[in-house]
Amino acid sequence: MLIPFPARLTRRAGSCVPTGILAGPGTRGPARLLAAYTGLPLVHNGPVIRLALRPGLGPEEYTLDVTPEHALLAASTEAGLLAGVQTIRQLSPRLPCLTIRDAPRLPWRGVLLDVARHFMPLEFLREFVDLLALHKYNVLHLHLTDDQGWRIEIDGWPRLTGIGAWRAESMVGPAGSDVFDGVPHGGFYTRRDLRELVAFAAGRGVRIVPEIDLPGHVRAALAAYPSLGNRPSVTLPVWTEWGISPDILGVHEGVFAFCRDVLTQVADVFPAPYLHIGGDECPTTQWETSPDAQATAARLGVPPAELHPWFLGRLHDIVAGLGRQAVCWDETGHSAGRLPADLVVTAWRDAAHGALAVARGHRVVMAPHTATYFDYRQSEDPGEPPREPVTTLEDVYRFDPLAGGLPVAGETGPGILGTQAQLWTEHAPTPDHVRHLAFPRLCALAERAWSPPGRGYADFHRRLTGHLGRLRALGALPKERVRFAGALGVPGKTMP
Repeated sequence: MLIPFPARLTRRAGSCVPTGILAGPGTRGPARLLAAYTGLPLVHNGPVIRLALRPGLGPEEYTLDVTPEHALLAASTEAGLLAGVQTIRQLSPRLPCLTIRDAPRLPWRGVLLDVARHFMPLEFLREFVDLLALHKYNVLHLHLTDDQGWRIEIDGWPRLTGIGAWRAESMVGPAGSDVFDGVPHGGFYTRRDLRELVAFAAGRGVRIVPEIDLPGHVRAALAAYPSLGNRPSVTLPVWTEWGISPDILGVHEGVFAFCRDVLTQVADVFPAPYLHIGGDECPTTQWETSPDAQATAARLGVPPAELHPWFLGRLHDIVAGLGRQAVCWDETGHSAGRLPADLVVTAWRDAAHGALAVARGHRVVMAPHTATYFDYRQSEDPGEPPREPVTTLEDVYRFDPLAGGLPVAGETGPGILGTQAQLWTEHAPTPDHVRHLAFPRLCALAERAWSPPGRGYADFHRRLTGHLGRLRALGALPKERVRFAGALGVPGKTMP
């Protein structure tokens, strides 16, 4: 019932029922985590699960050998041990005798959770991180800001959370709907909240990559500080609609001082080597009439509409100055030579865009919306969210991030860094809505990101049957049927 399935597994007769855990030198953290999962004590004798650091294995590689007398989990790094802990967690309490040698197919195995459209409580974020770890995901991409809300406390900019974290109501149904719920919504995380979440995640082998979406999707920030926009005399509310607000950041130096301050504080909270700067869906109409933008464009010798890659290049330089790697969404990389090659691209429009970005020298996180946007409905059921198209469990499983022979990215060279799912929350106001959208599709993508290709969907689906029982026991699935406001049925596809 293992999901994702190991790279190599050999079964033998018999089983082991360990009575304790023995932590070798340097393995105390993973051993304590395994003890918390299994309820076994940390002991020094009896049938034990022994953890050991051994040289010669890859960054997240591990081996597990189980005999009737004991189990040995070995790796060269803590990350490898933590991956093995999750395998034992799935096998417990009676471990079958086997030998496993396992390592991931891709280094970036992520899930985006949008807490900007709908704020999610910290308790749920911790639960969600633990479920990601169970499936050997190692990245939680936290979408912290958007038109509809600003969710992170920033020193010196109190109105970002005092005003930008709260909206008067929310649109019901898809973008363009004229129906609103009349219910105020908001919330934000303190830096202490987020540091505690970072530590919790790190203890499970998950790093949190924060996203501050710039220079578009900033209506919440402009509601707090109109001077950052192109119409400083206009007072704007936090956006209550879905879709794309036309309001974007201006291009004067005060804007870049703001960006530098925010990104510096975000980097201080999140130690991950990557920092996502957004860059998607940025309408440039306001730049075409802004005196500041017109003057900047004239100085650069480009039309105002083409200030977008220049703006992102400046953000890239800020992030590089903080010792981090900038990540942006894929439409920002369509003009060859317009962006620094070391800017990581998240390819969301389609896989072909990701392949083009690799050809231009970028490292790419493959996230085409037709296979990895889990806010899309997963069946034709009329209770599903009002988002098209339908993306079934099988659709997700059949997605291959390396299709066409794309290479896996190296430390610096171009290639596919990994893949990730997207859980946008316009239509998911509660943790149960997120749980419904996430599972079991996250199980399928986890296997595509971790396991070698070659195992068929039928084999995966057979293992999933037992795994769903495990997820129910962990509270990962909604206890009651979840319905989505404004939902509509779509004929043509059904969930297997």
